[in-house]
Amino acid sequence: MKLFTFSKGGVHPEENKLTHEIATVQAELPRVAVFPLGQHIGAPTKPVVQRGDRVKVGTLIGEAGGFVSAPIFSSVSGTVTKIDTTIDATGYRQPAIFVNVEGDEWEESIDRTDTLERLETHPELTSGEIIDRIKAAGVTGMGGAGFPTFIKLTPPPGTKAECVIINAVECEPYITSDYRLMMEHADEIIVGVQLLMKAVNVDKGYIGIEENKPEAIRLMTERAAQDPRITIVPLAQKYPQGGEKQLVDAVIGRQVPAPPAIPVHVGAVVQNVGTAFAVYQAVMKHKPLFERYTTVTGKRIQRPANFLVRMGTPFGQLIEACGGLPDGDNKVLAGGPMMGKAVMSLDVPVCKGTNSVTVLSGDDAHRKSIQPCIRCGKCVTVCPMGLEPYLIATLSAMQNYERAEHEAIINCISCGSCQFTCPAHRPLLDNIIQGKAAVMGIIKARNKK
Repeated sequence: MKLFTFSKGGVHPEENKLTHEIATVQAELPRVAVFPLGQHIGAPTKPVVQRGDRVKVGTLIGEAGGFVSAPIFSSVSGTVTKIDTTIDATGYRQPAIFVNVEGDEWEESIDRTDTLERLETHPELTSGEIIDRIKAAGVTGMGGAGFPTFIKLTPPPGTKAECVIINAVECEPYITSDYRLMMEHADEIIVGVQLLMKAVNVDKGYIGIEENKPEAIRLMTERAAQDPRITIVPLAQKYPQGGEKQLVDAVIGRQVPAPPAIPVHVGAVVQNVGTAFAVYQAVMKHKPLFERYTTVTGKRIQRPANFLVRMGTPFGQLIEACGGLPDGDNKVLAGGPMMGKAVMSLDVPVCKGTNSVTVLSGDDAHRKSIQPCIRCGKCVTVCPMGLEPYLIATLSAMQNYERAEHEAIINCISCGSCQFTCPAHRPLLDNIIQGKAAVMGIIKARNKK
């Protein structure tokens, strides 16, 4: 089996795929569901409910707050108790809708049957209709970034999509939610890919899967055989292969230029495998996005698991379902150890981009002592964007943003490969993220003039 990969940099962190063969189970409903209004890139949603309103599973509770935005739907039935603020995975407070859970009554428009709906039996689904349904259902990128999906399906002027690339890489350590999704819903994913292809009017689709998931490669290859336009691409195991630019490089051998260029500038529309499944449900089952596959794991977690979990469920409830936090020091991440964010509270709710809740315990929960840089150059070698992390991290710490911009800090994809490989345990990524935010603000202000 020939394996493909991206051409520059990359690292090989320990896998720790503890939940690889653990079948997904439905998480229990929360007592109170909390829906932050900023679950996506772009403008937050605007509430369309108020205190005392009754909602069902699938009821619209927040409408898009701008063009780059996405609606939010209730994942539970019950009563809206308040519109207040909550701490999200970033540690910031943001507006949120609180719903007391009372029963589990669904909107009747949602098709809850297991019948597989195929694209060929739905001639009414034009490109425009598919995109409209995806937009109305609040589908966003399910890999973590949370970009509204409909926008990716409407390429900017001067660009033309040539293929759809599905990111089924799941290169972050610990996380297995996408793998379980493929093993349990392969047929629906294939239809989702076909819908995405029709939405952007292309006749070629690729699904990239890393070699450490041989059963998923086998199953998806078997299911994709029904459509010769879809190719399963086995990928060598290397992080951060799930990055858009790295995946495009690995699958079709094209280099996405520096920002503001995006994959469609080289003909590719990239979507996460979870997004493909959500697209199937939105278009074929009239099901808004209000639940997702999420891994809850950690080396000292008693019963790590994969859950189908309703949005608004607190992290703490999922951790308790896995046996609770281990004794001693723990760090709870929204996401995996490479790009995940440490949360300040276990009350943080599951949102559209929550693919994992990872618990690091003991020594793993602590950073190692920072030492002086030894000029080894490892961070430069592993950077998948060809940057000099030691330099832009230092420039950021010194607030030399003009030179940081000149050194292409905005090209950083925040993968953490540099910090992972640094033998001196320098906080390279931490500094770069702060510097990148400052530089982006400067560029934005300059462009307004």
